[in-house]
Amino acid sequence: MTSEVGQVAGAERIDVDLVPGGLSVVTVSGSNPVDHAAVVAAIDEAGYEWVAETP
Repeated sequence: MTSEVGQVAGAERIDVDLVPGGLSVVTVSGSNPVDHAAVVAAIDEAGYEWVAETP
């Protein structure tokens, strides 16, 4: 998943707290705004399902 999300414009750091069989948390940050819809699409492309967003 990190390779797919890493291709999103502006994504400079991708942290994944992987929880096998549970909900994993992905945090994407960069010095410029990162397109939320592009991150969700990249997660989907990687074969994962976007479930919820937390601030």
